[in-house]
Amino acid sequence: MFVDIAKIRVKAGKGGDGRVAFHREKYVAAGGPDGGDGGKGGDIVFVADKHLSTLLDFRFKRKYTAPDGDMGGTNKSFGKNGENVYIKVPVGTLIKDAATGAILHDMSDEQPFVAARGGRGGWGNTHFATPTRQAPRFAKPGLPGDELELLLELKLIADVGFLGFPNVGKSTLLSVISAARPKIANYHFTTLSPNLGVVYVGEGQSFVAADIPGIIEGAAEGAGLGHDFLRHIDRCRMLVHVVDVAGSEGRDPVEDLIAINAELAAFSETLATRPQIIAANKCDILDPESDNLQRLRDKAEELGYELIEISAASNQGTKELIYKVWQLLETLPPVTVYEPEVDLSIMTEVPKEREIIIEHEDGIWYITGAWVEKIVSSINFDDYESRMYFDRVLRKAGVFDMLERDGIQEKDTVDVFGLQFEYVY
Repeated sequence: MFVDIAKIRVKAGKGGDGRVAFHREKYVAAGGPDGGDGGKGGDIVFVADKHLSTLLDFRFKRKYTAPDGDMGGTNKSFGKNGENVYIKVPVGTLIKDAATGAILHDMSDEQPFVAARGGRGGWGNTHFATPTRQAPRFAKPGLPGDELELLLELKLIADVGFLGFPNVGKSTLLSVISAARPKIANYHFTTLSPNLGVVYVGEGQSFVAADIPGIIEGAAEGAGLGHDFLRHIDRCRMLVHVVDVAGSEGRDPVEDLIAINAELAAFSETLATRPQIIAANKCDILDPESDNLQRLRDKAEELGYELIEISAASNQGTKELIYKVWQLLETLPPVTVYEPEVDLSIMTEVPKEREIIIEHEDGIWYITGAWVEKIVSSINFDDYESRMYFDRVLRKAGVFDMLERDGIQEKDTVDVFGLQFEYVY
């Protein structure tokens, strides 16, 4: 089964918590704090694999989670980092933000891409020792890892795309000029997924051709199979438009040429302007009295396309077509590589500003916010010094000033993520 779109959720590992520990050794009195830092959470990393050709695996697994980092140890030892999770995708896969559709990365080479970074490990209590606070009984928790919902979209990487109506001979042509062996039969939509083939031209000269499933009128709006596979010719540097010049299917070749180009324009204006060569196929069965070839040639000249007469079935004109394609490719820029449309670091960045939200409801003052929650999670409220540290942090951040500005009275109840206390000036 050929699958070229998949939606998945990835979650990097949480950083390990810092350790609260004190040095214990015979003959060493008051050894002091020696809690180590937590390990970093594992990353989610995408890797392009040239041996893959479909996103089928993502039909069965849609969520990928990296391991968390370990808690810090004693003797100032660091916790173990969480292992990275590597996700293999076919070459040419676009990684997009599922919510906006913005491109995050184009997996067009073998360079790995870190989509979600693991959280940083928390500090052990060693970091909080001061001349006046020599035995801190608190440490920082590890930060959460990035979590994203991603859309994977496969766009094949090929130099040349073969397109045309069903049963015009695209698969036969690809099988003749390359080692590819696509399914060939005398009925419509024999090809249900794109096929790639490497075409050898000469010493050190070759190009990749893609046989795209038959496109019909209305394909850009979803008719037939073309809508699903038009994306696969987005990267192609040029197009070979295969036309049944003999009209063996009862269609007019000129009208076929016009219709397919109209579908390209409806799907993408850029794609419609891509260089084309018209391959007038099935010339071996063309009625000598028919004017189809001449009319098609005239229309091709009007559109500025070169026309080459071929018969894929009898291998007639195929070598000339190969050389013409190669000559045109030599003048064209390389295969398109999509640039990121959004900075991933902005999407996953932990807010640096101190987010503090104060609400007054039913006589209780509620203090919330991501920054406040992180502070609360790092405090050991059973320890007096930890509570004093918490008080100083809130006071330094201006929380008490904000409460007094909003009208808090002495002995009013304050709630900080479930922890309640009376306010005292």
